[in-house]
Amino acid sequence: MRHAYPTMFASVIIPALDEEETIAGVVRECLATGVPNEVIVVDNGSTDRTAERAREAGARVVTALRGYGRACAAGIAALSPECDIVVFLDGDGSDVPAFMNQLIDPIAAGKFDFVIGSRTRGRRERGSMNFQQVFSGRMAGVILRLLYGIRYTDMCPFRAIHRAALAKLNMRDQTYGWNLEMQMKAARAGFRILEIPVNHRRRAGGESKVSGTLRGTFAAGARILATLLRVAME
Repeated sequence: MRHAYPTMFASVIIPALDEEETIAGVVRECLATGVPNEVIVVDNGSTDRTAERAREAGARVVTALRGYGRACAAGIAALSPECDIVVFLDGDGSDVPAFMNQLIDPIAAGKFDFVIGSRTRGRRERGSMNFQQVFSGRMAGVILRLLYGIRYTDMCPFRAIHRAALAKLNMRDQTYGWNLEMQMKAARAGFRILEIPVNHRRRAGGESKVSGTLRGTFAAGARILATLLRVAME
């Protein structure tokens, strides 16, 4: 079902690295909601058929050098001029596009600038998040509340933001600190922020680049910590 504000043009950006098993299903789920006017998949240096599968499912595909933040930035650069609201979600099938209306509608109604999902407040499929992911999201929330007075409980990649607000953030992070940077800068800028519970599933296929290996978990954690320190000191 399309959201209640049809005059708002909504675009979905999906960063994807070697997600040929899942990406077509994610794109189709997004389109089936009737919410997005366009779905942009950013092929983040895949060595498989991610791009091909995404196109077949109905997405527009652009490419970017490796790095989660680089992929998000490339997706933003590819947005249609008509775009009003930007939605981000992962390409592994863990996010639930059925919640997209709940993210977009408060922005389309003019009540909020930035709406972020919280996996820790929603229903999580067993094994969908490890302890480190839950703990780091909670800890970041505590720190950001002390810094800016904003209460976050997660660094969920499933989020929506008004395009004009996004442009004001001057996003810089090129890797896994992107999501935290957005949350910090949105809070510091005084944006109207809403966090809503969203359900979360185990990835539908492939291997996580963050939680799938000890090295990936450590690298992502280090990047997020570096982003926290950098943005807090700006």
